[in-house]
Amino acid sequence: MKTTLTRRNFLRTGLASAAAAAAAPAMAASQAAFTYRPGTYMAKAAGIGGDVLVTMTFDEKNIVGITIDASKETPTIGGAAVAQLKKAILAGQSGEVDAVSGATITSKAVMKAAQKCIAQAKGEIPVEAVTLSGEEADDGDWLGKEPEIAEKDIAETIDTDILVVGCGTGGLFAVCAAAEEGAKVIGIDRYPTGTGIRDDVGAIDSRYQKAWGTKIDKLDFVTAATQWAAGHVKQDLVKLFCEKSGETVDWYGDRLKERGVELWFEAGEKPGEKPVPHRYPYYWTGHSPRWRTSDDGTGKPLDGNKVLHDYAVKMGARFDYSTRMVKLEKMDGRVTGVIATNADDKYVRYNARKGVIVATGGYARNYRMMQALQPWNLSVISQNSSMPGCSGDGIRACLWAGARMDETHSLMMFDRTALRPDQPAGYETAIKNDFGFFWIGSQPWLKVNKDGRRFINESGTYDGILHADEYQKGHCHYTIFDSDWTKYVSQFRMHGCSRLIPFENGADTNISLPVFEQQILPNLLKSGFVFKCDTIEELAEKLGLPPKELKTTVERYNELVARGVDEDYGKESYRLTPVAKPPFYGAKNSGFILCTLDGIVIDTEMRALDPEGNPIPGLYVVGNDSGCYFANFYPNQVDGMAAGRTVTFARLVGKALAKA
Repeated sequence: MKTTLTRRNFLRTGLASAAAAAAAPAMAASQAAFTYRPGTYMAKAAGIGGDVLVTMTFDEKNIVGITIDASKETPTIGGAAVAQLKKAILAGQSGEVDAVSGATITSKAVMKAAQKCIAQAKGEIPVEAVTLSGEEADDGDWLGKEPEIAEKDIAETIDTDILVVGCGTGGLFAVCAAAEEGAKVIGIDRYPTGTGIRDDVGAIDSRYQKAWGTKIDKLDFVTAATQWAAGHVKQDLVKLFCEKSGETVDWYGDRLKERGVELWFEAGEKPGEKPVPHRYPYYWTGHSPRWRTSDDGTGKPLDGNKVLHDYAVKMGARFDYSTRMVKLEKMDGRVTGVIATNADDKYVRYNARKGVIVATGGYARNYRMMQALQPWNLSVISQNSSMPGCSGDGIRACLWAGARMDETHSLMMFDRTALRPDQPAGYETAIKNDFGFFWIGSQPWLKVNKDGRRFINESGTYDGILHADEYQKGHCHYTIFDSDWTKYVSQFRMHGCSRLIPFENGADTNISLPVFEQQILPNLLKSGFVFKCDTIEELAEKLGLPPKELKTTVERYNELVARGVDEDYGKESYRLTPVAKPPFYGAKNSGFILCTLDGIVIDTEMRALDPEGNPIPGLYVVGNDSGCYFANFYPNQVDGMAAGRTVTFARLVGKALAKA
């Protein structure tokens, strides 16, 4: 099998469990405690017939995935050695393994490239920019042609009732739901384990919200979601989320409780408390587990992936990991299953009697697709924190099968990347994997452009300032704050993952104030992503801003703070804080990607629709592979809205298919 990977078309960086993904900033700050920088790295070395390309994925301690493209090697010799080499490298957690007999040159090339990947992950050498030439170069065709696979090349056929493609946030909920109802269900995933469950799961009317006294008007919520998407939304899908998300989160809470884990509602206001005035209305919807050490004796923390995987297996589900979907199969207009490649790089046919659920996570790791569909966003992001495997495979397979995709394309972006002053903003920096995780970037500090001037109400949405960066020099902005910053974070009354202090009911934050203050910030200062200076003029010099203009801006801002009224941009008074006490802090900021938000057009049964709006029998799509729910930007005023939509719809379709 030929695997073509280029720096631009199928780059994947960053593998983490849900807990690790939530704690990524803290991990970045204390990287010395870990073996590797989590991510995916590529390198090539000369084989007998040409370059051998190795792509390896790492978490903090381990090599967790490897792909080897030895398509230029002799198929019966070097090519045949690939499966053995992959297993040996994963088992030995090293690039130094025994050469495969009869394929010494290919083996040495694989080992050399693997060692280079490991060195990149350790930070010992720069991240390699792998490019291919000729037909393998980026020709701009992100969709490509559906592969043709001969019957003689299919090594095995497996029958099931339901096949779930992708075992992450959506896929695991679908597998569990189908297994609970007694269906024969198989989940496949391209990685050796599932890709994790996102924390911060949004819901309405969960038992946790009811216990706290939080009540959200569902029709108000539907109206707001429609406004956020500028009408590019199916209201029936938003209504379905409103009606079913609460019971889905309650079910998840039961599974967590069985493993001794508490699920907490992130309550930002006390019952009956008068809401503070705000220009960007928000809804308290987030639910996050308070993780603890695993009960399996390993000493590792539990995570959502393990909890749901173990539960699904207990219910009778099967998982085939290291298995990647190549294409969907259709017969007489119905999707009957998929053809995939297994851990041995052999083709396997899966027949799914009741249906296939596609849940591969969107295309946030596929820069070719993003360049084609939403290039405006690539200029304002400099980091990619999306889940692994989000390379667009699921969407492309659905399109080959005749499905329709959203015609508006959008991205979930957070304004929490720090750059060194000489680093350009944009996805090329993300590819190099060299950035700072500026977790407090979403706090409403004073923010200025390259000219040292204020240009926006800093109290807006995470990606609001990033879209405004499209019109600023360098496609970036700069954050300025003073030494009293720690006392202001309580005053700001932030919600969701940007919050640094415990929620009103005691729920934990993703990253706490002490962790940022004592671990992350010192690391950012040491590595040159944040500067600390005694004067505003000195800070301006460090950041490459005009000192006189920045000083004038700071003086004007402090005047507005003293008055308690933002006459220039209308920021709420409780989010106006002075930049007055030295030393002063500053950082150059860009965005980071969490996921893509557009996908295959579906109905309320999660059935994929064709261009005429008719369901494609046997094909179901959930999560970031599905569309009709978001447009233009991600409304972070609803904490966990994307993950909540994903798990709710995945559970619904899993149950419905099992009963069909």
